[in-house]
Amino acid sequence: MNAAGGVDVQSIYERRFADSLAFRQQMWDVLCREFFQAHVAPESTVVEIGAGYCEFINHIRAARKVAVDLNPDTRRHAGPDVRVILSSTSRIEGLEDGVADVVFASNFLEHLTREDILATLREVRRVLKPSGRFLVLQPNIRYCKEDYWQFFDHITPLCERSLTEALETTGFDVPYVLGRFLPFTTQGRLPNSILLLKLYLKLRPAWRVFGQQSFFIATPRA
Repeated sequence: MNAAGGVDVQSIYERRFADSLAFRQQMWDVLCREFFQAHVAPESTVVEIGAGYCEFINHIRAARKVAVDLNPDTRRHAGPDVRVILSSTSRIEGLEDGVADVVFASNFLEHLTREDILATLREVRRVLKPSGRFLVLQPNIRYCKEDYWQFFDHITPLCERSLTEALETTGFDVPYVLGRFLPFTTQGRLPNSILLLKLYLKLRPAWRVFGQQSFFIATPRA
């Protein structure tokens, strides 16, 4: 299954994550419980775009969960309570207007062209309720420029300033931006350790040293 630029996302994800799936599942369990769940009410309808192997959507607590991705492997990895839509995010078939309390994206927008990023953001705004929130975890080119292009399917470099501009251009307000949060990759400077991850989440000063991804909360502009 090809994404923007003709990249075979199914093959490239198999190569990239095959050896780390177990750790990533544990990692996202911790991230959801100790960070992201604070932004997601358990009674919410949550849509994850670019869901990939469903690490977030499987572990977040919500009343209704939807995973959107082009990769057919998403069906295989989704939990039994997750509805999967195989679709481009620039035009999501099967999701009505104003259905989602929360839309989530992690390490996804950099894989799109600028035109598809804008189209995706408009689709997110369409499916969000007026009171909904768009949560974005995004590599920040300002802090990981030496490693950003090590991934073949990265297309568009983004930082907290450029993504905020794109969000505001497509009808969002951006009330919260955490410029430095998580390291860029699980294959980076920190070893794969669940204990270390839990400690890292509690030590906010460490984020200013190791953080190379930004976290955004965006809301539909009235």
